[in-house]
Amino acid sequence: MTNFLLAGGGTAGHVNPLIALADQIMAANYKDQVWALGTVEGLESRLIPAEGYDLLTIERLPFPRRPNFYAVRFPMKFLRAVSRVQRFIKAHQIDVVVGFGGYASAPAYVAAKRSGIPFVVHEANALPGWANKFGAKDAAAVGVAFANTPLPKAQHVGMPLRAEIEFLNKEKDVSAARENFGLDPDTITLLVTGGSLGAKRINETIEASRKVLAAAGIQVLHIVGGKSDLDPVQTRDYVRIGYCDEMATAIAASSFAISRAGASTVSEFAAVGLPAAYIPYPVGNGEQRFNVAELVKAGGGILVEDAEFTPEFVAQEIVPLISSPKLLKEMSQAAKSHGISDGAKRLLKLVKGVLES
Repeated sequence: MTNFLLAGGGTAGHVNPLIALADQIMAANYKDQVWALGTVEGLESRLIPAEGYDLLTIERLPFPRRPNFYAVRFPMKFLRAVSRVQRFIKAHQIDVVVGFGGYASAPAYVAAKRSGIPFVVHEANALPGWANKFGAKDAAAVGVAFANTPLPKAQHVGMPLRAEIEFLNKEKDVSAARENFGLDPDTITLLVTGGSLGAKRINETIEASRKVLAAAGIQVLHIVGGKSDLDPVQTRDYVRIGYCDEMATAIAASSFAISRAGASTVSEFAAVGLPAAYIPYPVGNGEQRFNVAELVKAGGGILVEDAEFTPEFVAQEIVPLISSPKLLKEMSQAAKSHGISDGAKRLLKLVKGVLES
C-alpha cells in the first residue's frame, strides 16, 4: 500500500489533473490511499471533496510581487505552512508527494524534502508557474503536459485527463451528443467556449456571426461562461448556454471548436482529435500561446490573435475551413496524433518509478 499526497489548487487547471491522477491511483490499486492538499479559498475546496477525496488545507500564500508588509511576513507564513504539511506527512505516513502547481505546492515540496520523502512535479502549462520552477530543481521527477515546457528533468507525460475524455478517445456517439443539446444529429457543429468565466471578444464575435454561420449550414453550440450577460438561446441551428457540466458530450458533438488555449482545453481537444481555432488570452504572461504552439505547428489547430477574431475573420477564414471535410479530417488526424489520451497513466508510472528507485 502506498500513501499519496497530491498538492495543488486555486484553478481548475491545477485541480482537474490532480483529481484525474487520484482516480488513476485508486483504479490501479484500491488499497492505496490518497490525500489532497490545497486551500479553503480555491476551487479544490469544492471539487475535491465532491469526488470523495479528503482535502487537507493550508493558508493561501501568493508569492509576493513587490516589497510591502505582506512580503516581510511571507517567509514566516511560508515556513508555518511547511511545518503544517510536515505534520500531515507524518500523521498520514505519506510515501510520496505529487505537486501540480498553485499555492499549496511550494510548501508541499519543501515539506517533502524536509521529511525525507520524494516529490514529483507535474506542470500543466508550457510556461511554468513559480511554484513548479521552484520545486523542479529538487524533484525526484518532473512530468510536463507539453513537450516545449522549459523545466529541468522534464519528461513529457501529457495532461492527466478526466475519465470521460479518455473514453471519448475510444468511442463517441456524435449523433446522440448533438441531440443531447437539441441540435441536429447530422449537421456539422461548431463548439464555442471561452472557459468557465467566458471570453467577451469570442462571445461578441460569434453573436455577430450567427447569420453567416447559419447560411453556411453550420450549427453552433455556444458556451458563453458564467460572467456573460448574454441570455440562453435554443433555436434550430444555434444553442447558447451559460455553463456546461457535460463538456465531454459537448466535445463529442463537435466538428470544430473556437476556444481560449488553456492547458486542459488544448490537451482535451488534442486527445480526442477535435481541431480548433485557439485564441490565447491576451492578458498575463502569455502562457496560452505557448500551450498551443506545438499543436498548431503539427497542424491540429490554428492560432488567432484576440484582436483579430472578428466577424470578418469568421466569414473569411473559419467558415471556409469548417466547410471543408478534407481540411477538417486532416486537422483532426494531426490533433489526435499530437495529443496524449493516457496522461494520468503516464504520470502514475513516473511516480511509481520514483518509489521503486
